[in-house]
Amino acid sequence: MIMTEAVYTAIATSTGDGRAGGRATSDDGLIDLSLAIPQEMGGPGGATNPEQLFAAGWAACFHSALKAVAAARKITINDSAVVAEVGLLPTAEGGFGLSADLHVEVGGVEQATADALVAAAHQVCPYSNATNGNIPVTIDATVA
Repeated sequence: MIMTEAVYTAIATSTGDGRAGGRATSDDGLIDLSLAIPQEMGGPGGATNPEQLFAAGWAACFHSALKAVAAARKITINDSAVVAEVGLLPTAEGGFGLSADLHVEVGGVEQATADALVAAAHQVCPYSNATNGNIPVTIDATVA
């Protein structure tokens, strides 16, 4: 259940032509990025795109959730990383949807522990909760 008051609200604005040569900025000025359609989609590339930003946000958020779950369970992990792959998929209606593959690398634990931590992190991560049931998501854990 989600509480009614936000603990934090991020504010970002897209201007110009959106993903086709626009800009994305945050209200505090820490994000100020040019946007471009990737070459794989027929664009010029050379700048970031919304899918990369989503992937970076989810990877960082999931990694934080993983660390928090491990700490709460008093499990020491080391050399962890999360790689998020976000795919842009055409829909039958002519629009687009997303898919995601999360690859989690965890060091210092057995495979069963890594699997349990990753499953618990998926329950805690806000990105995972926001996308639950909305997009296809696969998650795997690798002990490094």
